[in-house]
Amino acid sequence: MITLYSYPELFGVADNNGYGLKVFAFLKLAYLPFVHRHIVDASDAPRGQLPYIVDDGRPIGDSDAILAHLTRTYGLTLDDGLDPRQRDTRLLVTRMLDDLYWVMSYSRWKDERYWPAFRDALLRAHPSLTETGLRQAQAFNAQRYHYQGIGRFEPDAAYARGLADLQVLANLTPAEGYLFGSKPTSVDAGIYGFIANIVFFPIETPLKRFVASQDNLVRHCKAIHASVASGPRSANLAGA
Repeated sequence: MITLYSYPELFGVADNNGYGLKVFAFLKLAYLPFVHRHIVDASDAPRGQLPYIVDDGRPIGDSDAILAHLTRTYGLTLDDGLDPRQRDTRLLVTRMLDDLYWVMSYSRWKDERYWPAFRDALLRAHPSLTETGLRQAQAFNAQRYHYQGIGRFEPDAAYARGLADLQVLANLTPAEGYLFGSKPTSVDAGIYGFIANIVFFPIETPLKRFVASQDNLVRHCKAIHASVASGPRSANLAGA
């Protein structure tokens, strides 16, 4: 049995982090049964980062490495129909989502206009969390943002970067179907992981306002959301 370790759910999505939700959606779209364990302590994770899986006793970290392992190990065919240009686009979109991640995280943990609402939502949804613990996480994230670079941006400049990423996604995402046709592929799981954490985020950040104005992004997100909700059942467990 595959076990997915990722951050807690929030606002009706299975993980409030884009990478964990990406892996969750991929597992569901691939019809692989798994146990989902929600944790916040990543000290036991490969590279000290979530998400990770344990498959047949083997821990595997990094969302892209997880998807590659699952595809290879279980003979998955989600991406079999992609041509070379589409595979290049998949990689470019995946790398762009890495950039978008930092702006999304900044909007939750660093921007004091939105941080209190995010903090309070976490505390309501997960009573085991404490305000002191979240303040410590906020300080840790502030260090990460500084060393990555996004933390040195003023808010408007940081959001301009994220909005540029979202505009590209809006340009690429069709009005019907998925990025490469009528069936979702791994890149759709990745897009969902991040866009769902904006669409279902009830706090009016600039990212939220932009995505809400893009009918194709909202439709794509809700289509994947419905698919993963109706996919194979997984056990959802709190704690390690």
